[in-house]
Amino acid sequence: MKLAPLALNHVGITVPDIHAAIDWYGEVFGCTHIMGPRLLEADARATAETGAVFGPDFRRMLQAHLLTGNGVGIELFEPLDPRPLPPAEGVDYRRHGPWHVALTHPDVEAMVARIVAHGGHSQTEPHAFTPGRPWRLAYARDPWWTTLEIVSHSYAEMFANWPQPGAETTPTLVDRAEAARLRAGA
Repeated sequence: MKLAPLALNHVGITVPDIHAAIDWYGEVFGCTHIMGPRLLEADARATAETGAVFGPDFRRMLQAHLLTGNGVGIELFEPLDPRPLPPAEGVDYRRHGPWHVALTHPDVEAMVARIVAHGGHSQTEPHAFTPGRPWRLAYARDPWWTTLEIVSHSYAEMFANWPQPGAETTPTLVDRAEAARLRAGA
């Protein structure tokens, strides 16, 4: 029996200054600060799982929780010991796992301008996702180089029934066998 889709609960983001990030995400996106910062320590009983999650080098970090408009959380982490590595230029898309956080706002241009006005960075110009459709998107970064995708409409609206009328190119969809061939370099 297939499981019903789960709801996304939260996304974790590492930052170098947790108080600045709490303020920034609250000011720019209207996130509500609901908890923390609290101190997580590898040898503390209340946060004992952190050593198993973060590995043997983990010693201490701060953690705070924010809430988005639809109830999905943003969990902020500030590593204290050891300190975080500096961000790299570009996106390391080769690393498995999340590489961006997408937020919905009907005016993509205004939201990117707001991100930049508050110390963030624009990565791409806002553009039409599919010609003939009202969908727009852009990529930006917060001041700590977390990649943010700003989209004008819901995920379900943009990706259900793909390809959408108005698309200038037909997407190349691949089945499992073709994906295996591509992985093997065929």
